[in-house]
Amino acid sequence: MIEAINISKSFGENLVLKNVSVDFEKGKTNLIIGQSGSGKTVLMKCLVGLHEVDEGRVMFDDRNFSGMNFIERKSVRKEIGMLFQGGALFDSMTVEENVMFPLTMYTNQSMDEKRERVNFCLEWVNLENANQLFPAELSGGMVKRVAIARAIVNKPPILLADEPTGNLDSTTADEIMNLLKELNAEGQTIIMVTHNPEACKHTARTIQVKDGSCYVN
Repeated sequence: MIEAINISKSFGENLVLKNVSVDFEKGKTNLIIGQSGSGKTVLMKCLVGLHEVDEGRVMFDDRNFSGMNFIERKSVRKEIGMLFQGGALFDSMTVEENVMFPLTMYTNQSMDEKRERVNFCLEWVNLENANQLFPAELSGGMVKRVAIARAIVNKPPILLADEPTGNLDSTTADEIMNLLKELNAEGQTIIMVTHNPEACKHTARTIQVKDGSCYVN
């Protein structure tokens, strides 16, 4: 289980999260919803240490992530795939190099093993011929699919997705949501930030962020 326990986060005088306690269930799709600026993305970034909490702690299966140093956190982060809102691909890397990046960081696989896994993931997101393209050559939907391939390439049990359908047309957004539903059906825990209430219709659990607090529906 992933838990945020009494966490608070401020930026200057702006208190974004106020003594928030919430847990995220394994094997479920957990949606974090709320209006723009409500703090939902800040909450997600606190879960993986992209923002350090001012108070409280984040726990991964009874491991105090907030109390770990950089090296200790690496062992936890390899269990987490991260899908950023804009894709966050490396502009100077090809699609293949982008997707391979977590394997290089977290595994000792040979180049052949890494390339085989990359090709499998690209085929799964319907981009099997995109290996040598650069991000500037991709559409918005293709960028999101590459980002999903990168997020799952090292088979992490947890996927964090920040506005995965943002700025996409409805058809492409549905394709991305279907990919995420497939991952969840295979047992992956998904924590997804969205401002779109429609995304909540068929999910098991929603967490609403409002005025710095969380409410579980």
